[in-house]
Amino acid sequence: MNRGKKLAAILTSPFYQARLLCHQVAAGVEHAPVLSVLDCRTVVDIGANRGQFALVARRCLPQARVISFEPLPAPAATFRTVFAGDSRVTLHEAAIGPVPGNATIHVSKRDDASSLLPITATQVALFPGTAEAATAVVRVAPLREFLSAADIQNPALLKLDVQGYELEALRGCEDLLGLFSYVYAECSFVELYAGQALAVEVIAWLRERGFKLRGVHNMEYDHDGRAIQADFLFNR
Repeated sequence: MNRGKKLAAILTSPFYQARLLCHQVAAGVEHAPVLSVLDCRTVVDIGANRGQFALVARRCLPQARVISFEPLPAPAATFRTVFAGDSRVTLHEAAIGPVPGNATIHVSKRDDASSLLPITATQVALFPGTAEAATAVVRVAPLREFLSAADIQNPALLKLDVQGYELEALRGCEDLLGLFSYVYAECSFVELYAGQALAVEVIAWLRERGFKLRGVHNMEYDHDGRAIQADFLFNR
């Protein structure tokens, strides 16, 4: 979805428009076609940033509980403001990974492009304005440190938007992965973050654990028509 269409979709919805005007948070309306056909009771939102995805989840899945994770303090603070008073939304200020501890995050000039992996020159060339601006130390822990099986009401969706860290984040969810009906993850076809697992590796890992690829959405291409990244929906 290009910027013009995205802005038009936001401005035609009072719910999205209010969050944009009051908090400068643009809802991730490009995800609405995916979420609107799912009947989920729980959404675990890993890589929440300011709540762009959570806003669409609340709009498309009004009965669902949204449990979000964002390790950077500034976007986490905005997220809390956006969802102040919403009892169905919870935020944990942490990243999800296989081993508990602290890790260095590479903070992008555009903080929604920040990653626990180094930002490559390819990422900066394809997405100007996403170069590293700083580093910070953030908490990383497996999902089981925040949630138990009782917290995940089916059908449940696991969403990941973690800038190349998808496979490590999935490993951090493995203890609870069997409780999810769907996984929705942004994956790349080229290395945008140093050492990242590419889409084919994420697809294979999830297939080994009983998830099949259901759809590919929001494909992005470079100027030569080469596929760069997309959002992948899997179901058990």
